[in-house]
Amino acid sequence: MTTCGLVTKEKQPVPLKSIRVEVQVKSHVATVTSTLQYVNEEERHLEALFVFPLPADAAVCHFSAKIGDQEIVSEVQDRQTARDQYDDAVSSGQQAFLLEESKESSDVFSLSVGCLSPGQNADITITYITELSVQADHSLRFCLPAVLNPRYTPAGSDAGIVSEISSCVSVPYTLTLSVHVSSPNPISKLESNCTLDPLVFLNSDHTQATGNLSSGHKFDKDVELFLYYQNTHQPTAIVEAGVTTAKPGSLMSDPVVMISLYPEFPKEVMSSLATQGEFVFVIDRSGSMGCMMHNGEGAQIRIESAKETLLLLLKSLPMGCYFNIYGFGSHFESFFPQSVVYNQDTMDQALKKVNEMTANMGGTEILQPLKHIYSQPCYPEHPRQLFVFTDGEVRNTKEVLDLVKLHVKSHRCFSFGIGEGASTALITGMAKEGSGHAQFITGSDRMQPKVMESLRFALQPAVNKISVQWKVPDGITVDTLSPPINAIFQGQRSLIYAQLKGQSSESSEGSVIVQYNLKDQPVTNQLHFCLKPTEDTGLSIHRLAARSLIRCLEQEERTGGVDVEDIKRRMVEISVEAGVSSVHTAFIAINKDNREAVKGPLIQRRVPTQGLRCMPMMAKRCAKKPMMNRPMPMMANARAKDMSARVPVRGNPKAKMLDTNTVSMKKLEGALMPKRQESDLHEDPLLQLISLQKASGCWELNAALARVFGKTEDELTNQKPAQVDGSVWATLLSLIWLYGYKIQQQIEWQFVAMKAASWIGSQNVVSLSQCVCDGNHLLGCQVKEETLGI
Repeated sequence: MTTCGLVTKEKQPVPLKSIRVEVQVKSHVATVTSTLQYVNEEERHLEALFVFPLPADAAVCHFSAKIGDQEIVSEVQDRQTARDQYDDAVSSGQQAFLLEESKESSDVFSLSVGCLSPGQNADITITYITELSVQADHSLRFCLPAVLNPRYTPAGSDAGIVSEISSCVSVPYTLTLSVHVSSPNPISKLESNCTLDPLVFLNSDHTQATGNLSSGHKFDKDVELFLYYQNTHQPTAIVEAGVTTAKPGSLMSDPVVMISLYPEFPKEVMSSLATQGEFVFVIDRSGSMGCMMHNGEGAQIRIESAKETLLLLLKSLPMGCYFNIYGFGSHFESFFPQSVVYNQDTMDQALKKVNEMTANMGGTEILQPLKHIYSQPCYPEHPRQLFVFTDGEVRNTKEVLDLVKLHVKSHRCFSFGIGEGASTALITGMAKEGSGHAQFITGSDRMQPKVMESLRFALQPAVNKISVQWKVPDGITVDTLSPPINAIFQGQRSLIYAQLKGQSSESSEGSVIVQYNLKDQPVTNQLHFCLKPTEDTGLSIHRLAARSLIRCLEQEERTGGVDVEDIKRRMVEISVEAGVSSVHTAFIAINKDNREAVKGPLIQRRVPTQGLRCMPMMAKRCAKKPMMNRPMPMMANARAKDMSARVPVRGNPKAKMLDTNTVSMKKLEGALMPKRQESDLHEDPLLQLISLQKASGCWELNAALARVFGKTEDELTNQKPAQVDGSVWATLLSLIWLYGYKIQQQIEWQFVAMKAASWIGSQNVVSLSQCVCDGNHLLGCQVKEETLGI
């Protein structure tokens, strides 16, 4: 194993030894408890810094440290107060622990472990609550992030905690993980990108089960769990009782309800997808996009996978729509000055430029291209659909999210996190603020299926005029704690948190009514629920609601609310009251019983987090991309001053990253990644076939098409019915081949096939049934005519 991060002079690893994780899942909410074991193997007192990722929407609600038999439970305090207490405690020889959320990105946290004595152990426990996202196959996804990629920081920018992220190749600690699932619906299975022990059911109706990560797992990649229930997701409402000892009228004192909605659109609406729109594709071309998609065999380079996905998207667009493609890094460029009409000529121009794309544009600065796109006028009757592909290594995440939210009424944003360590705050945040949908492409996932699923969402009719109304008995009022619902998609979940105030002697039932327009037709969904709390949920609903409210207030603060100080005060108040993290608070734990005198300077260690990996030929370039040009505050050297005169170092506000967008780097990339012709760009027969399709949806009868089928051009031509045009015959054969041999990948070529079928339908083909029969015989298939959708 290659040791990474900072080590002692004797090459000893950092003190974090292991991580133990317990996941408790109730329906679609997970409570995650992680225990980190530290051991000081130094001969002197030690301080460690661990910068690590968490899901962006996680509500951190517990933090404690156990030293020997003594457990120290933290409390939430104002951030600066907690920092001062930590510094004072460590300076006086006390053991202290500080947990902070990054102000720049809500998916990055730092843990400071102060003043561990030589040979001393410390077990630190962090608990957070998070919602599980719904996948295209209706599974629920839980991700335990291990990879935290360095965030690109332009010169002169203050990156705060994210500037402490360092890149490494492997980590010296292991992971054990167990999961307990409880649900009202039977559990079908539990899958993972890592090896799992067999699922064990705890009762006969299969509503409770446990599972474990196989022993010996090295925590070198994100751990993904996919949970499947037997029944499709149904709308639900959970009412959680408040805390009787909480301040009256406060969030924690009243009941809180969590509404989960799963709208089902009428079939006639879903069968007619939109044929208009402006599709803008924004592709990350920074240096890290030259790294591998994953660390296993057969992995593609990220930029190559993105290029193949662009091919699929361009071939799937409807004729007459508008489109454009942007590439960005330290600067940005677009294929066209403004979006152009989609036709054969513009598609060919775009494909030629796609083929020439490389990861040669330096850092990851997405804000400027987004500003440029939003400054472009929209086309009437062509709603703007923004597709953003990035590995998520940006510094100014919240600034990007604020910009997307500002323009939410003019577009929908679909975001894709590429590779391990993509920022969940950026990817999920852009989709949430842009009324779109987020996807993560990790491990051995293919990018194309997930992107085409999002394209289906983009082509769904836009839902507008969304309103939420509550019906509750007299004496009860409802305060909604969630941001307004701006988008509704078929099969996707929408969550609403609300505080129930007051009491009533009348009916104990309430209801929530969601109304919206779909293709100018009003739709109403109503869900009835019992106002009486149903079960003990451990205040998880209250804490998720508090997290949602804090995020809303935080954005209001950044956009310049009427009274910024009052907004900050409210955030701190809610954070302390609910015991959840925020940008203005921190968890602080101090062992005041320990006042052992510290002799000599305090040794400081950085605990590594698994960083991005690169393919061998790109390793040097990827390593250069996010390097720091300043010393880190947690170095493996002793400070000049002794412990009694310790002065905290919080980081240099002038921190910056090196920009790799240089002439020499471009020359290097040109040598490493020579341009290829489009004809030999795609080895996959499916991509070969798709690359040959015309913008209108048809194929030409030629030798290139014959090679995809394993035939000669003469064989295709000789079997063509005399009365059938060559393009019709070629297009029909392509459809038969897709349905006959690539049905398992239908989600990738579904729009390609729809265009082809529509084109054939416009040609008034004579003896279509006989043509299908002849095509089946030629290609060795048995595809029925009605299957082709012609």
